[in-house]
Amino acid sequence: MKIAKSILLIAAGVIVLCAVWAGVSFYRLPSVEGLADRRMNLTIQVKDWKGKDHPFIVGPRNGYWTPSRNIPTEMKWSVIVAEDGRFYSHDGIDVKAIKDAIRYDLEKRSFARGASTITQQVAKNLYLSREKSITRKLKEIVLALRMERELTKGRIMELYLNIVELGPMVYGIGQGAQYYFDKPASDLTPRECTFLAAMLPGPHVTYNPYKHLSRVLKRSDMILRQLRDKGVLSEREYLQALEEVPNISGMQKKVDDSFKGKMLNLFNKMFKIFQ
Repeated sequence: MKIAKSILLIAAGVIVLCAVWAGVSFYRLPSVEGLADRRMNLTIQVKDWKGKDHPFIVGPRNGYWTPSRNIPTEMKWSVIVAEDGRFYSHDGIDVKAIKDAIRYDLEKRSFARGASTITQQVAKNLYLSREKSITRKLKEIVLALRMERELTKGRIMELYLNIVELGPMVYGIGQGAQYYFDKPASDLTPRECTFLAAMLPGPHVTYNPYKHLSRVLKRSDMILRQLRDKGVLSEREYLQALEEVPNISGMQKKVDDSFKGKMLNLFNKMFKIFQ
């Protein structure tokens, strides 16, 4: 009896300590009120594809920053249909998506599916690490709920599209538009908008256009159909976009330069071996 009582006391103590720790952790989360000011500039850390951290400015001081008024409607809706279909109806978290993700993760016995809304992704990219843990996910949810109270949907979308990863040290659609298409984001066509949105699940590996261009184009086609179905594009605009072949001259030049660089390094190494 005494042993059982001791176990219950220890368990209660652990629960209390966990609750206190969680409360302190959530209390110490950064304030999101300042994000409402569109003149705000915030420096965060982003990673390159080798895992090295680099400072990145979020705000108008970033030369690639694209204000909401200059972001094509097709770009906004492309990421909504691709990443967060209930963006305009949820309050920061998508309960149904979370339930589906939990069920999937339990079956796979891993954190394979995140179910993060666009708001949660903004919270994570601005304030949190990329570790897959329950603690980080809870912090992400708390910050997302706060953002939805303090910010408009338009502001959340503006932040998201200016910090989302689209390539090797390519962050935000302003830089993405220049990197792939040699044009400002405001001039993106519907096809180009869906092309960028198609990469979002994994621009590093799964939807890396350097390695899987056909896969990115196929997903781009799917997003175009969804834009048509939602009335964002008319039937005529949809058919025109399907016929358009993305002018990826900017990307192709980088692929060619990268190949030339690799071959040059290989020849240099071979030359040193035979010296």
